Amino acid sequence: MLNEKPTLKSTGKALLYLLPMLIITITFNIYPILKSFIMSFYTKYDFFRDIVSQYGFDNFKFLFSDPDFHIAVKNTLIFVIGVVPLTVIISLAIALLLNRITWLSGLFRTVYFLPFVTSTVAIAQVWHWIYNGDYGLLNYFLSFFGVNAISWLESPHYAMLALIIMSVWKNLGFNIVLFLVGLNNINERYYQAAKIDGANTWHQFTNVTVPLLSPITFLVSVNGVIGSFKVFDEIFALFNGTPGPSKSALTIVYYLYQKFYTEWKYGIAAASGVVLFFMILLVTVFQLWYSKRHVHY
Repeated sequence: MLNEKPTLKSTGKALLYLLPMLIITITFNIYPILKSFIMSFYTKYDFFRDIVSQYGFDNFKFLFSDPDFHIAVKNTLIFVIGVVPLTVIISLAIALLLNRITWLSGLFRTVYFLPFVTSTVAIAQVWHWIYNGDYGLLNYFLSFFGVNAISWLESPHYAMLALIIMSVWKNLGFNIVLFLVGLNNINERYYQAAKIDGANTWHQFTNVTVPLLSPITFLVSVNGVIGSFKVFDEIFALFNGTPGPSKSALTIVYYLYQKFYTEWKYGIAAASGVVLFFMILLVTVFQLWYSKRHVHY
């Protein structure tokens, strides 16, 4: 049956099964992307009457000359570079530890996964208390090492670091679960063969675990990069509806939000969304190119 050629009837049945997902994808993914791309060329636009009186590249010219957009791009890249590697490394390390624990392993896995399914607003409230300059838990801990109290959420020098720490902590749970699935799928015979060859624990990790986990690592990295480029909720909740002190946490998505919802500059907002789309696309293409050479399926 596997070698049978598809008929018109079987193809139509398959498309019928796919129709609900196609409708959802077209409505909520493809159409908004196309609409944003078109809107990015609206230079004179009445949003409420949906009347366009002028097209052009003025929105893109404004973007690339706007100092705030430059700050947003820089902060977005800093956030991506700060969050993704830390998330991958820490989640892998915790997954390796949990994979060796048999006593109360289910409890530990649940505890680590909870932040991922918890509301961002609730998490931000907890971290507000942790980052508090007067009685925060983090400053209390650092005081044991002689570090003076730090204004984590009020200082532009530490705001991005505070955001990165919270985001890494929030996203660990899902990645830990993915790595645990990958570790459980590695056949024990590979480790036994490595031991016979005289490989120590480190060599087993670098020559067996890391290569066989490369598909999971790739998946975690791709999800992390895309999610980090689109960061918004954490900023809005952690800094009480502002992009941080002195715009130190202003990202491209937050810039888009400001232009669209507070300044009503829809064309500029759409143009910034298009730029973000191509930035994510470029990084994703690079990751796919890299995976063909270094990911072992």
